[in-house]
Amino acid sequence: MALLIDVKHPDWMKDEDLRDELLCRYPEADIRIGVDPGNANEIDMLTVSTYLPGEALRYPNLKLIQKTGAGVNNILADQQLPAAVQIARLQTNTSGTEMAEYALAYVLQEQRHMRQYHHHQARSEWVAYPPRRSEDTTVAVLGLGRIGALVAQRFVDNGFQVLGWSRSRKSLDQVSCFAGDEGLAKLLPVSDYVVSVLPSTPETLGMFDRNLFQQFNPHSLLINVGRGDLVNESDLLQALDGGELAGAILDVMSIEPLPADSPLWLHPRVQLTPHISGYHLGDAVLDIAENYRRLQNGEPLLHLVDRGRGY
Repeated sequence: MALLIDVKHPDWMKDEDLRDELLCRYPEADIRIGVDPGNANEIDMLTVSTYLPGEALRYPNLKLIQKTGAGVNNILADQQLPAAVQIARLQTNTSGTEMAEYALAYVLQEQRHMRQYHHHQARSEWVAYPPRRSEDTTVAVLGLGRIGALVAQRFVDNGFQVLGWSRSRKSLDQVSCFAGDEGLAKLLPVSDYVVSVLPSTPETLGMFDRNLFQQFNPHSLLINVGRGDLVNESDLLQALDGGELAGAILDVMSIEPLPADSPLWLHPRVQLTPHISGYHLGDAVLDIAENYRRLQNGEPLLHLVDRGRGY
């Protein structure tokens, strides 16, 4: 019975480094890496960042797929995934805190007109703009789970007016919460920034389409740190060109890495980053070793995904 680590992102996390860290926690474990998996029949747990369609079928006795992050939509989308294979995600405030910092950084960039000053500097132009006041600015956070709550709180702490939205109504201190389609229709027109921290589910897939963009405040910016497939990118470009929103800051895209011929790269109202808003996992990686131990001992697993609900 072995754990196979096949992260597939060596520029972010090397399989060997993760194996060494887990062996410090569970030295007697049989932990293998993607380049040398050994006998596939012995693999009962697979740890991945990127999951390939049909990958589970390589390991006939696989019982658990452990995702190194939160998003599991690519695993759930695998039509060949055996029903008996369970899926677990990692839960950590480390990456959530980084996502909150990312969103705040881009909002402050706009509040203080940093992009405009950069352009003026390139032309040797001395032009000043009054900073936008935080207390007069409304930030909407879509998705009020553990990470969304961290994002919302960061904006509260920095003096912004904060609205929150989720499918079912939530309650957060100093955040005006909305729910459902009716709540979203009320929230979007009054928001200066819309920060999406939503998961990818059948209900959220492609939800940011032309109809939704028409409800935006035309001066607002979309910041997506949730999932790339939430945004219909063609509709987003049309909405930006049509003045339905002022700009988009995207850390996640529908296809990653983003193809070189994507029009998103060169659109003047789009800013892109390569899926780095929540970079570090902190001590949550130790839950991988703990789930492996629990799997071997028939104990309840940590952070299991409800395959019916999609998260």
